[in-house]
Amino acid sequence: MELHDVWFVLIAVLWIGYFFLEGFDFGVGVLTKLLARDRTEKRVLINTIGPVWDGNEVWLLSAGGATFAAFPEWYATLFSGFYLPLLLILICLIVRGVAFEYRAKRPEERWQTNWEHAIFWTSLLPALLWGVAFGNIVRGVKIDAQKEYVGNFWDLLNPYSILGGLVTLTLFTFHGTVFTALKTVGDIRMRARKLALTLGLLTAVLALGFLGWTQADNGDGKSLAAMIVAVVALVAAIVAIKLGREGWSFALSGLTIVAAVAMLFLTLFPNVMPSSLNDDWSLTVTNASSTPYTLKIMTWCAGIATPVVLLYQSWTYWVFRKRIGTQHIAPDLPADAAH
Repeated sequence: MELHDVWFVLIAVLWIGYFFLEGFDFGVGVLTKLLARDRTEKRVLINTIGPVWDGNEVWLLSAGGATFAAFPEWYATLFSGFYLPLLLILICLIVRGVAFEYRAKRPEERWQTNWEHAIFWTSLLPALLWGVAFGNIVRGVKIDAQKEYVGNFWDLLNPYSILGGLVTLTLFTFHGTVFTALKTVGDIRMRARKLALTLGLLTAVLALGFLGWTQADNGDGKSLAAMIVAVVALVAAIVAIKLGREGWSFALSGLTIVAAVAMLFLTLFPNVMPSSLNDDWSLTVTNASSTPYTLKIMTWCAGIATPVVLLYQSWTYWVFRKRIGTQHIAPDLPADAAH
């Protein structure tokens, strides 16, 4: 296996890790409107991801940085062609981080409500747009002979990519609902279980349609195997949450994300960004990669840094592993007490 193939696999792993981890905290952000009944329950939901959400985004930074260094042509075409949706995702991630940090800085109800609205929308939109973006990458976009994107924003809004966006939105929300059931106690835990059943069934219908469409267009035996794993894992996650086995359900919903994203990358390889105008103009792991020397240096750096990141993040999840409920939330201070 050549180094550019290795780095394609590593980038796929980084995206899988990002969607597995950021997926549930996007889902929890969406649940602040779907599940929480009052401000205290919203605080419970936010506190379940408070210690880990920023660490989850490290995987996105790593995936973007690895793409820039290992496949500069892919990075350039992707970020120029998908400029508007990626900019919108970036703005959402920035505002979302600010909302987590600033929501509790003042006790006024209006102040906190506005930031809670921001958390909801900046969780929902990226969850949708990542699916649209990856749907277009797999389907192929208008790339010319100079390896430049020549389409427009509206070309990215096609039935296949929109279905992909709905799948990531519902799948991440389901993943987040199962995570909520795993991390909470009391009534909110019971309601999370019930909501997870409904979301799981909706996700299963949408995911089966999207993955089946992907397999029919670009699939082979390996991608079919990944699709089967994704579908079976999703059904098993629904059964597990029905039985009250939240830990198993979370692991299985995570496996669904892993297998589904792996399927997309399996159907993509050896392309990294297919051209819908001419197959010969597609970006591949060969014509979009950096020099072998650059890839070699990157491999050494990744081999040293990756274990450190994994150990630190694992330690963070272990430290904040306990369940929480409304009884663990301190009452809000009145507005005049903050002065």
